[in-house]
Amino acid sequence: MSENVPDAVGELLARSNRLGADPAVTNYGGGNTSVKVSVTSPATGEPVELLYVKGSGGDLGTLRAKGLAVLERERLVALDSVYKGVSHEDEMVPLFSYCSHGTGGATPSIDTPMHGLVDSPHVDHLHPDSVIALACAADGERLVREIWGGSVAWVPWQRPGWELGRSMAELSARPGVIGAVLGGHGLTTWGATSDEVELRSLTIIREAAEYLARTSVAEPFGPVVRSTLDTVDRRARAAELFGHLRAIASVDRRQVGHFTDSEVVLDFLAREKLEPLVALGTSCPDHFLRTKVRPLLLDTAPDAPLETVVARLAELHASYRDEYSAYYHRHATAGSPAMRGADPAIVLVPGVGMFSFGADKQTARVAGEFYVNAINVMRGAEGVSTYRPVTEADKFAVEYWQLEEKKLKLRPAPKALAGKVAVVTGGASGIGLATAKLLSEHGANVVVADLDQSTCDTVAADLGGPDAAVGVAMDVTDVDAVTAGIDAAVLAFGGVDIVVNNAGITRAGKLADTSVEDWDLQYGIMVRGSFLVAHAAERVLRAQRLGGDIVNICSKNAVFAGPANLAYSSAKAAQAHMVRLLAAELGEIGVRVNGVNPDGVVRGSGIFAGGWGASRAATYGVDEKDLGKFYAQRTVLKVEVLPWHVASAVLTLTNGSLPITTGLIIPVDSGVPQAFLR
Repeated sequence: MSENVPDAVGELLARSNRLGADPAVTNYGGGNTSVKVSVTSPATGEPVELLYVKGSGGDLGTLRAKGLAVLERERLVALDSVYKGVSHEDEMVPLFSYCSHGTGGATPSIDTPMHGLVDSPHVDHLHPDSVIALACAADGERLVREIWGGSVAWVPWQRPGWELGRSMAELSARPGVIGAVLGGHGLTTWGATSDEVELRSLTIIREAAEYLARTSVAEPFGPVVRSTLDTVDRRARAAELFGHLRAIASVDRRQVGHFTDSEVVLDFLAREKLEPLVALGTSCPDHFLRTKVRPLLLDTAPDAPLETVVARLAELHASYRDEYSAYYHRHATAGSPAMRGADPAIVLVPGVGMFSFGADKQTARVAGEFYVNAINVMRGAEGVSTYRPVTEADKFAVEYWQLEEKKLKLRPAPKALAGKVAVVTGGASGIGLATAKLLSEHGANVVVADLDQSTCDTVAADLGGPDAAVGVAMDVTDVDAVTAGIDAAVLAFGGVDIVVNNAGITRAGKLADTSVEDWDLQYGIMVRGSFLVAHAAERVLRAQRLGGDIVNICSKNAVFAGPANLAYSSAKAAQAHMVRLLAAELGEIGVRVNGVNPDGVVRGSGIFAGGWGASRAATYGVDEKDLGKFYAQRTVLKVEVLPWHVASAVLTLTNGSLPITTGLIIPVDSGVPQAFLR
């Protein structure tokens, strides 16, 4: 849909963005807003009332005109004449599209009737923590009446759909009623203008929060009964555990992780009521669609020996899967979608924090945000009443709703590297930069590791920011820096699946010209560095039990004895043989280890720009600017090797194209006969 929209729709978009920007007002992807506008139909020349409403799958904070569904309201309201009752609600949803105006914009959501059947021009439906705390309180109806009298109504739990839309229409027609608290769900308000409905929404949210703060008991979750590790130890423990947690979250399908150790989370994990509240699960539909009906709670001490924790985790995971399967079979019918997986989406570790999982980083992060919403809801409800979520059967009815299943099936197919985490050393320039970009384009979360943090951060931002890539300062010769860098990768995305050992440097020279310092520098970065990074990554790869890839960027010099290049060429030969040795060793855990032998990559190379290009040009008696062309002319194909050529080889080795290939070194040299492998 064009951004050229009526003024009222512009107001709707601005209001939506303001409301969606505040997590206290609504969660990511949650809620919807609408406006009704009278226009002249271009088809008939007659007046027609249009409903502009946030479409399915959108987010209020980033909503644009193309995310709105546009329906002719008279036709939508007329559908009430064919409504057959609650058991036939799902049959109504396909009919919404027949009410579209023009191209219709975005796909209408299940909440469309809540907007279209209400006569007021503006409607907001939101999921604020303070209101949901009342909606999930055992005596929520009484509390709503106590706070607002009759100006805010109470609606017992109803699954979103036509019946709920009817309820909103009836309530909005009552004099003096400005909104409704939906049991177990959220808040809906209406108004004559955009400013009026926004003010009503924010006022109700604020008044709910003030009531909770004023009347809540001092410790809604009970006293502190568990210790919390200090920040340094907590982060170290999280990095140590994350691979094992990712393993249990990825049994049915590979997941990316997100770690949260905010004060809200740590306080909840330390409290007396933790176990019974976790067992009750989340309540609001938006919550348990993202988090599953409940998290997995690890009950070991935060500083327990790792082997003890891993053994207990295996027991808890087996129980969780059994319980989830039983939950599914208790409620599934012949028409229910197949079980989507029995692994937890949220793992809570007292004293450490919350680990959330999803098919991609954004999904994992948002799942964690939703559980924070759930904690806030539980705190509010327990502070003034008792937390009482909707029933298990109601949760199942939403989680395995055929409409949700259809929405899931409309998602695009995942990219080849979706769900994988790649660490690229020397990732801020040359081959490393090209590799980071290409792996990111194909769905990987990328950790850009290089010496300068600000440069790494710039590259990561260009790749899409924290949900796609992060930058990590890493001196690959320093064991502590490498360990910290791998830990940072794990804390950012939950683990490591692909390691690209690309960091390199060269100091040209014959034996007599090569100093001990030059020798140690090159062996330190390329040989020691590849060893240290692989060594640090192995514990994560082993813990995850998901296989993986290590790729060493070697060189055709590993097999071609070129002139005046002793230290560099022999270091590359060591890297190449490391490929074979690690392939033989790590195959037992499903990790493939391969290498790439490029010819000199001049353009975009940090190495060549740092003096190596001038040195090699002098050795071969050519101008430095012509060095790339010179290299190309000595090859079979007469084509200059560029960074993206090497990156493409890395992609081929890691994207599933060669699933049972390990110990291979691929020449990417345009054909240098002296470097042919044999």
